[in-house]
Amino acid sequence: MEQPAITLSPSAAARVATIAQKQGKPAILRLSVEGGGCSGFQYKFGLAEAPEADDCVAETDGVRLVVDTVSLDLVTGCVVDYVESLGGAAFRVENPMAAAGCGCGSSFSI
Repeated sequence: MEQPAITLSPSAAARVATIAQKQGKPAILRLSVEGGGCSGFQYKFGLAEAPEADDCVAETDGVRLVVDTVSLDLVTGCVVDYVESLGGAAFRVENPMAAAGCGCGSSFSI
């Protein structure tokens, strides 16, 4: 079985479903990568109305994670998780390609 390009964990899917329901939007989380942050690239999350034509789409428990083709080159093999800790709750990207990250967990370098 082929490994999906990106994966949405069950806990992240549940959180997206809750947020989308509260906002009356589809349960679609968009992950994109932008230049900047402490380490060169940073992750950006937001709800999407629908996938774009060239998006990579992963689905977990009826919730979709969409990534544009440019960002996909930087996040292939990633798992998007939702983590609650003493420091707060946040979506976290586990990126096997990241050579370095930062303490806040929202930026990386390759």
